[in-house]
Amino acid sequence: MVLKVFFPSCCSSAESGILIGRWIPEQSSAVILAVVHFPFIPVQVKQYLREVQQVTKVSVSVLGSWNNSKQEKEESLSEFLEDLGTIFSHEPWIQISKEGDSKFWNCSTLQKQPDNHREEEIILVYYDQRKVMLSHLHPPSDTADLGAEDASKLSAIFNTVASSKVLFMTDRYDDGPIKMTHWQSDGIEASIIVELMKQASVPACMLLTFLLSLVSGVCNSRVLKFWPLSFLWSKLSTCEQLGHRLQHLQVISSSKKAQNQTQLMRKANIFVSLLIDVALGILLMSWLYRKNQIGHLADTLIPVADHVAEELQDLLQWLMGAPAGLKMNRALDQVLGRFFLYHIHLWISYIHLMSPFIEMILWYVGLSACLGLTVALCILSDIIALLTFHIYCFYVYGARLYCLKIYGLSSLWRLFRGKKWNVLRQRVDSCSYDLDQLFIGTLLFTILLFLLPTTALYYLVFTLLCLLVVIVQGLIHLLVDLIDSLPLYSIILRFCRSYRLAAGVKFRVLEQQDGKPLRLLMQINPLSYGSVVQTYRLPTYSCYPKDSWTSLCKKLFLGELIYPWKHKGEKQD
Repeated sequence: MVLKVFFPSCCSSAESGILIGRWIPEQSSAVILAVVHFPFIPVQVKQYLREVQQVTKVSVSVLGSWNNSKQEKEESLSEFLEDLGTIFSHEPWIQISKEGDSKFWNCSTLQKQPDNHREEEIILVYYDQRKVMLSHLHPPSDTADLGAEDASKLSAIFNTVASSKVLFMTDRYDDGPIKMTHWQSDGIEASIIVELMKQASVPACMLLTFLLSLVSGVCNSRVLKFWPLSFLWSKLSTCEQLGHRLQHLQVISSSKKAQNQTQLMRKANIFVSLLIDVALGILLMSWLYRKNQIGHLADTLIPVADHVAEELQDLLQWLMGAPAGLKMNRALDQVLGRFFLYHIHLWISYIHLMSPFIEMILWYVGLSACLGLTVALCILSDIIALLTFHIYCFYVYGARLYCLKIYGLSSLWRLFRGKKWNVLRQRVDSCSYDLDQLFIGTLLFTILLFLLPTTALYYLVFTLLCLLVVIVQGLIHLLVDLIDSLPLYSIILRFCRSYRLAAGVKFRVLEQQDGKPLRLLMQINPLSYGSVVQTYRLPTYSCYPKDSWTSLCKKLFLGELIYPWKHKGEKQD
């Protein structure tokens, strides 16, 4: 029979004493949790273990003795360690002692029953107690006792260490009657600081929850649900991002405890994402208000807008002539060209009318960077959408006119074949037409067909310009979604403390000799970077409609509108 003894590597330098842990009979395994130093009173040890067992629901007991004497075994010490087996009744009694000058330890068992003379093969497994406790390879919920189906799994070892957290709260330098060695013995001061920070965060979270409740109450009021405000809230990217961050703050300040590891990591990722977002926003704000950068941006914005308007005018003049040697319908070409030139003239007048207030607007917009870099980027996207609104209007006019002609030609083409579109049944049915209907249909089909190239050219040009603006906005929103959804805390843990994101364990042979226990080292395998991002990625809001390339090309060919605006309710996980 093979006896597996899991021994914490942090106890290798502990003073001589007794081994405290849990015995798993289904696996024939002993999980050592701590070492109690000499001297001690057995009654106090038993009382302490009963208290720990009531709190943790783990059957913790004394499993054996620990001898860390650098000299040879003394007869009095060996006899005392053997006598401890009669005080703490456990079968088998595990004895771990120093092997002279060797860096390894000798492990043996002592059978109390004289009839039991079976020989057991011992495997001594060294494990890092801190990594095992924080690796979350144990079951996420606290269970009283593992069932028979879980007893054969390695998760029983991890669950034993994780459930015995109360046992690790005693420091070996305390003045208590029992002095122990475990993974937290040397780091109790840091643990005290962490507990003080947790206690101090409670009133801060309560104050933040109160403020967020007021803000959410204002946002959910009926005033914001009327048409102008509801339209702006659903169309502007800044409003969507503010609502997204408001939900993040509500998740962080919630007093509800995380139920599992995924929820805990999600809260931590949101908190780190908010901190980095605000830090980058403050850096951007400090750059904007240094050396009058906002004034330089305001002075540059008007010439850029004028230059774009002049380029559009030159483009329309080129389209009103013979673009690329194409012969266009002159009458329709002149009407469309003058129509769009008039809109550009109106837009230039509007820009020059707003020019005295642009610097003040940019100054107040720059203050929004303190809310985070993502908010500033969303405001930049909305500013680009407003400054290029005339291009979007040109695209809408050209798309509507082109779509009207495409659907007119398709309807008249069905007329030639003796068919029509059945609106009620949503299908194409046969139909008989008289001579007048065929004549008028032929006349309209000819007119629309010869006017189609002129309309299609304007539609193509303004569609390409609109797609250019959409690409710029898409890159901005891609950066926003990257900051919002990237699990920064999990990635930092993967770099610094990879054992916190564990995917399994592996065993490495330390020493294997005949007649001696097999010594293994249990190591934790971390998750890959792709698994970390996929598992703990935060949900974001899609910036644009989720269309495939086929549907997008179909919309462009048919002249259907593509809205480069943020749509409410398009949430993706």
